[in-house]
Amino acid sequence: MDCWSTSLSMGDEFEKLVSRMNPPRVTVDNTSSRDVTLIKVDSANKRGSLLEVVQVLTDLNLIIRRAYISSDGEWFMDVFHVTDQHGNKLCANDVAEKIQQSLGPMGRSFRSLRRAVGVQAAAKHTTIELTGRDRPGLLSEVFAVLTDLKCNVVAAEVWTHNSRMASVVYITDDITGMPIDDSDRLAQIKQLLLYVLKGNRDKRSANTAVSVGSTHKERRLHQMMYADRDYDVLDMESGSTSERTKPRVNVENCSDKRYTVVNLSCPDRPKLLFDTVCTLTDMQYVVYHATVIVEGPEAYQEYYIRHTDGCPISSEAERERVVNCLEAAIRRRTSEGIRLELCGDDKVGLLSDVTRIFRENGLSVTRAEVTTRGAQAVNVFYVIDASGDQVKSDTIEAVRKEIGLSILRVKDDTFSKSPPQESSRFSLGTMFRNRSEKFLYNLGLIKSYT
Repeated sequence: MDCWSTSLSMGDEFEKLVSRMNPPRVTVDNTSSRDVTLIKVDSANKRGSLLEVVQVLTDLNLIIRRAYISSDGEWFMDVFHVTDQHGNKLCANDVAEKIQQSLGPMGRSFRSLRRAVGVQAAAKHTTIELTGRDRPGLLSEVFAVLTDLKCNVVAAEVWTHNSRMASVVYITDDITGMPIDDSDRLAQIKQLLLYVLKGNRDKRSANTAVSVGSTHKERRLHQMMYADRDYDVLDMESGSTSERTKPRVNVENCSDKRYTVVNLSCPDRPKLLFDTVCTLTDMQYVVYHATVIVEGPEAYQEYYIRHTDGCPISSEAERERVVNCLEAAIRRRTSEGIRLELCGDDKVGLLSDVTRIFRENGLSVTRAEVTTRGAQAVNVFYVIDASGDQVKSDTIEAVRKEIGLSILRVKDDTFSKSPPQESSRFSLGTMFRNRSEKFLYNLGLIKSYT
């Protein structure tokens, strides 16, 4: 044990030394392009660098229009073409500093406390993680239990996919406003929530975990759903995804360079690159080179990967698993249903009341984002009809009247209504292929390009 700890300590110190000798260089270029800001990152290469950079850009709510990534050897070089959420070039001056802080010599201690930008402070809440089989009314039951146990929900994120549900919930004591750290009380919370998750159908795989500390919600949700095997095709509901929105993933080996090449295309949406990089990282693959291009409503991504042991994919079963996992990663955040936005005065039990009204009106929540800003609750829910039928406008209006017309509003999801792009077959397209091949030729990965 002592030898192992010493080895780890020496490895950490060596990594810090390399970082100090080769500090990351981040430049923000607002002059080279008329439409986008170019963010260039050069640093000593270490495992997880790509995910850390993409996570920072995602947490800053930047839209990645293009990316050119190379991390073969000892150096990590990336170029990202980004805009803000409104499609404008960046005007903030702290982007480079935040990326440097994430990658630099102090990055390890910084990440252990905050996990980059946008994470709740560790001392302000108790974290609850839930996974289990999804069913109508489940979220209402979870929030009702928390309210009965005198817990106030400060923030939460809920994903559902392939009949599975995962959620990260931040709670405090509803009287003191402080984190809950009493072991007996935490054990009671965990046990009652586990009982709710299991219900009558999920005796095996429901799971709860509680802790006092920080976490990156979206990062954890990917890890939780991956561990829960939401990517298993046998459980996939046939017909739940239209052909237009279905991701197209192709995986094949590049024998002359000993890489596995992953091509994927799907309708573009925010945080898509984060979702795919998260999944490849969780599956223990290293991205050596990548090209990402967004054209109109469609996104194209190409990755050159190897397993952490340096080997490409070696079996058909492994290839199919990569395809299924990437499809699942893209679908988890795909918004199914009508988007409802709630903004009003925060109070204990608000979520329990709102989700109960959804349940009583036959609505099921497919995804939720819960935040608290000062004294205001700012929540987003995606709802569908629990019976599988199309949600009726009368039902939505009845729910809005009961909750409050000025508090709950219907919001169109512009990404889900983007027109499909014509494609004759699964391909990244001549445009994407030519640019990708030129980029890889310049890196010495291929002998020629056309």
